[in-house]
Amino acid sequence: MQSKATTVEQYIQELPADRKKIIQNLRKEINRNIPKGFKEEMSYGFIGWVIPHSLYPQGYHCNPKLPLPFVNIASQKNFIALYHMGIYADPKLMDWFTEAYTRQFSKKPDMGKSCIRFKKEEEIPYKLIGELMKKITPKGWIETYEKQYKKV
Repeated sequence: MQSKATTVEQYIQELPADRKKIIQNLRKEINRNIPKGFKEEMSYGFIGWVIPHSLYPQGYHCNPKLPLPFVNIASQKNFIALYHMGIYADPKLMDWFTEAYTRQFSKKPDMGKSCIRFKKEEEIPYKLIGELMKKITPKGWIETYEKQYKKV
C-alpha cells in the first residue's frame, strides 16, 4: 500500500496509532545506525533511505531520475515491511540476518527477496535491524549495486 504522502512526517501522521508507533521505532533505529551518506526521504510511496544523486549522479538504473534506493519501511495491509536491497544482493548478509533472527526468535523470518515481513510488533528485532544497517556503507552499496545490477 503505497502512500501519496510527500514527506516522511506526513506518511507517519496518516498511519493508525498502533502502526505509527512501530514505524516511528523502526525509523529511529535505522536513523541511529545507518552510515552517513544515506538520505532519508519518501521513496516509492514509503519511507526510504537512498544514495542521493550528489553521491551517485547516475541514479537508479531503472529510472536514473531517482536516487539509488537502499532501504524502505512500510505499513502494509497485514504487516510491517522492511525492504533491504543489501540483503537481496548479498547472500552472505542474507545468511547472517536469517541466522541471527532465528537465534533470537527460534524461527526463520518471513522473507521474500528484499522484503522482511513482521506481522506482530514483538517479532521485530529492532536491535538486529540496527546492526543490519551498520553492515553496508554508501560506498559498499554502490559497489555491490554496480556489480549485481548495473548493465555496463
